[in-house]
Amino acid sequence: MPSTPPSPATTTTAATALREHFANVVLPMWRGPGFNSALKLPYEALGADDHQPPPVQRYRAMACARQLFTFAQAGDLEHARVLFDSLTHIFQDTDHGGWFYSVDALGVPLDTTKDLYTHAFVVFACAEYARRSGSHDALKLVHNTTALIQSNFAADGDLFNAALSVDFSKVTVTPLQNPLMHLTEAWLAACETTRDNVFGAALRRLAVAVERHFVHAPSGCVAELPIGANDNRLEPGHQFEWYWLARQAGGLFDGTGLAEALARAFTFARRHGVDPDSGGVCASLDEAGNVKDATQRIWAQTEYLRALACHDDPAVRAALPRQIGLFERRFLHPRGWFECKTADGEVARADMPSTTPYHLATAYAALPASAEPDTPS
Repeated sequence: MPSTPPSPATTTTAATALREHFANVVLPMWRGPGFNSALKLPYEALGADDHQPPPVQRYRAMACARQLFTFAQAGDLEHARVLFDSLTHIFQDTDHGGWFYSVDALGVPLDTTKDLYTHAFVVFACAEYARRSGSHDALKLVHNTTALIQSNFAADGDLFNAALSVDFSKVTVTPLQNPLMHLTEAWLAACETTRDNVFGAALRRLAVAVERHFVHAPSGCVAELPIGANDNRLEPGHQFEWYWLARQAGGLFDGTGLAEALARAFTFARRHGVDPDSGGVCASLDEAGNVKDATQRIWAQTEYLRALACHDDPAVRAALPRQIGLFERRFLHPRGWFECKTADGEVARADMPSTTPYHLATAYAALPASAEPDTPS
């Protein structure tokens, strides 16, 4: 930790370097070699050295939605419109409603599972695209997909099932933390775009349900499986992500107990899940704080940056410039990024998935953009 807080300009300069890398290296990859111009879909991944996609096995709706969000947020509404059209024309299930999980190399439905994670990202991406472009079609999908989630995915205790059969008749996966977190993220975006109180009410109910069923009381962490499940785990990256979401929710979470729990979860995840020397965030911990999976995935690093940036304690925010530097040196390179590293810094996954730019974009958007005091947004 630095002995004195860095100047606001120091943080801004460090953040500017990340944004420049994103604009000049990352986005061009996915407009160019990462985009199948025939199907008008992003490939699943690109090679680290040659920027070439591997042989196509599938295209996922979630990946398309994440890229839609990324380019809409970046202001490239022309490319975002192409992605929005592909999302709606290729992945919508016109027979049963909702969205297919994936299509094959020819664009034919492949995995027809109705996946909450996917549906949440459709809401999230369409909310951002509607906000940036004014698209009434995107806004309609925000409302319609939300209504479908509430009617078809609903589970006991104000939770939502993680996956259903194609016609929604059979539950194939019961509630899990990760889809619920992204549903929270999606409804926060929808709330911002629409100013409709229906999303605020839904968020409060979901926050209460998550606190009741997923919060590990001793640490405050949101577990991956409902509390009491066998072989549960705590992911530091998700604690940082939830912390950011709670800060964005503001008064919506008042009285739910979730924001208070997440303040403790941030401290627990930082103490046990972040290497003090490298700054690397590990993949998972057990409930006592012991490392279960030491892999360092880039998305968890970006969530740590975002949580530091919005923290209400200036002493915590003072760590942000150093952490940005550690992240840049460890995970970025001139042709892209390293998706996963070992605790020792070795590359554990060499290719670059199309889903990762969303993590970079959301983190960088939270970092200071001008030489103003580093206060939470």
